[in-house]
Amino acid sequence: MSHIPVLLNEALSGLNLQAGAKIVDATLGEAGHALSICEAIGPQGTLLGIDLNQTNLEKSRKRLAGGICHAQFLQANFRNIKDFASEADGVLFDLGYSSGELEESGRGFSFQKDEPLLMRYGEEGLTAAEILNSWSEERTADILETLGEERFAEKIAREIVIYRKRKRILTTFDLNEIITRATPRWYQKGRLHPATKTYQALRMAVNDELAALEEGLQGAWRILKSQGRLVIISFHSLEDRLVKNFFRDKSKTGQARLITKKPMRPKREEVLVNARARSAKLRILEKI
Repeated sequence: MSHIPVLLNEALSGLNLQAGAKIVDATLGEAGHALSICEAIGPQGTLLGIDLNQTNLEKSRKRLAGGICHAQFLQANFRNIKDFASEADGVLFDLGYSSGELEESGRGFSFQKDEPLLMRYGEEGLTAAEILNSWSEERTADILETLGEERFAEKIAREIVIYRKRKRILTTFDLNEIITRATPRWYQKGRLHPATKTYQALRMAVNDELAALEEGLQGAWRILKSQGRLVIISFHSLEDRLVKNFFRDKSKTGQARLITKKPMRPKREEVLVNARARSAKLRILEKI
């Protein structure tokens, strides 16, 4: 399933694209936004696409072939964006993820498949299993509550510790069993699957997502030209708050102009076509 770009027209407009521009897509994915960016900046324009996932880069390379624009591809974490780019006319971050990509990765992102609990985007680093088998009850409860906004964080963390005394927590179905034991029956019958917030919290912790975003924003700011635009699409309240505060601080010190006083939200028509767009917020900042 191809990833549908969220708030596409709003992002393109926000970047204020001109023929020949140099744009960085810090979250390339399957080139959903990048294809339209390339068409707007033309053969004289340059697009640098950054993604941790090699499969995404290969798919995007095919989609952007044929000289639509001068496209470059880099397998890297966007937190290091300042090391890879300079003098950009615009930078785009789409902080959503392709559900198809994650669910087909075999890395334990989906509670619907029995898979090893990795949950990392790249090939190296911390795994969800390491967190679940070694972190303290208090630390685990803290990430579930803070990153997942999980109301039963303490009960789930307690059940994790009880479970791992008997056997190691290695697969998604192990974790699902823990969550079922720790949460009331009514919670398990709600609109949202009872494991959703726990999985979100673990994914964000494994990939250090908030710290990576903070570093990515600082780096993107450094590489932006004067009058360059920074466009961020976020899907999580913690991410949006971080972006909002970063934008506000740059505006208050006179270094930037807020193009969006309030975030742009997807129209009803877009949400009907793509339900995952419903929580998206887009903010635009222009460097002075």
